[in-house]
Amino acid sequence: MDAITFQKLKDVEARLGEVETKMSDQDVARDPSAYQRLARESKDIVPIVERYRAYKGVLAELTKVQEMIRVEADPELREMAHEELHALEARRDALDAEIPLLLIPKDPNDEKNVLLEIRAGTGGEEAALFAAEVFRMYSRFAERQGWKMDLVSRTFAGQGGIKEVIAMIEGDRVYSKLRYESGVHRVQRVPQTEASGRIHTSAITVAVLPEAEEVDVKIEAKDLRIDTFCSSGPGGQSVNTTYSAVRITHLPTNTVVSCQDEKSQIKNREKAMKVLRARLYEVALAEQQKAIASDRKSQVGSGDRSEKIRTYNFPQSRITDHRIGLTIHQLHDVLDGDLDEMVQALGAFYQAAKLKASA
Repeated sequence: MDAITFQKLKDVEARLGEVETKMSDQDVARDPSAYQRLARESKDIVPIVERYRAYKGVLAELTKVQEMIRVEADPELREMAHEELHALEARRDALDAEIPLLLIPKDPNDEKNVLLEIRAGTGGEEAALFAAEVFRMYSRFAERQGWKMDLVSRTFAGQGGIKEVIAMIEGDRVYSKLRYESGVHRVQRVPQTEASGRIHTSAITVAVLPEAEEVDVKIEAKDLRIDTFCSSGPGGQSVNTTYSAVRITHLPTNTVVSCQDEKSQIKNREKAMKVLRARLYEVALAEQQKAIASDRKSQVGSGDRSEKIRTYNFPQSRITDHRIGLTIHQLHDVLDGDLDEMVQALGAFYQAAKLKASA
């Protein structure tokens, strides 16, 4: 490990001491938001400090064992020392590889819940059907992860398809796992309505937005126009009889969100505000970090087939992510929510890119 990395680790260790001291301060303890920020920072840097201390311990043990080998006359003891030396060297090399990854700056959004938006793009009815399948894929993946998915709004198309669906997903490190799902997803298959058996290509767009908290985005009441209207679609007797659906317009940005999934107007308003905060937070991120393509347009493009990030080929049961060149020949398993291999490969690829950039 080079001197620069060692210095970074010393700085992190010193910072942990500062954070722990502040967390024990009575003024901080009386401020929940300040204490929470420090607790999150502590949670992030404790693993780094633990590895650093373990690394120093391994180096100290290596020095002792090497000295033992140098001075020990008993062949049996020397052999045992050599075995211990190999074990310590392996542990040192493993920490050498692990620690630089831990030092990569984390995205502050990694721990956040997400707003998932799926829209049918090129391909008409077939695109809407595929949008429904992809929404089911993420729903099943969320179940496997132990996450909670809360539907915000959904617009149906014919034959069971979906024109648009928006859902909030809550759980452990949701954004860190789903962030690379944003973009155009292309499907190649023979539609049920195609008599000649010709393969069609359609596309949908997926956007994954980090949920914004009130402290992230300040929304003034005077900047909002809130309209209520009757719900439409499935929902029982209250549909088209009560003004439970809510539409909120953020006047400065002309951002419009609506929610009609709940029978309660209050609950629909709460959900709509979550969507609004997420979208405004996304815009703020795009303005503050020009190098990060975080606005929806850069995430999903126009929905044209040529802007694909991933292709789902049904005739060959193949799914290919074009950004990392990964192909998996288990399409139906993936559509059933088995996304782990794809998610982990994408995370490893972009983590390696960050490591290279920070070197």
